[in-house]
Amino acid sequence: MRESTIMKIHYGTALAAVALVAVHILMRLTTGFVESLEYENVLANYKFVPYAAMLELILILLAVHGFNGLRVILLELKQGRMYEKAVSYGCLVAMFGLIAYGSNTIIRTNMGMT
Repeated sequence: MRESTIMKIHYGTALAAVALVAVHILMRLTTGFVESLEYENVLANYKFVPYAAMLELILILLAVHGFNGLRVILLELKQGRMYEKAVSYGCLVAMFGLIAYGSNTIIRTNMGMT
């Protein structure tokens, strides 16, 4: 994939993540911040499917954005064909691992397997 396309994805994920995190914060503030962190309320949030879907989308957007940013930083440190491939694939693997781990938490909590 061309670097310009990757950077457009990077910018798009940043904008989308800012919007969704703002919605997430506003939802926390509507119920009172302290009450929203109580265990029962957190479980209720995960069991509410639209909210759980938004959390999943935030997870994906932030993982893609964060690991792409890490990839760019690491590529600026050193160049070389093998190094660039290792960094790119390493960031992809780490990104998918983080998404899988976070998705497991969201799905299991949503299904009541706490």
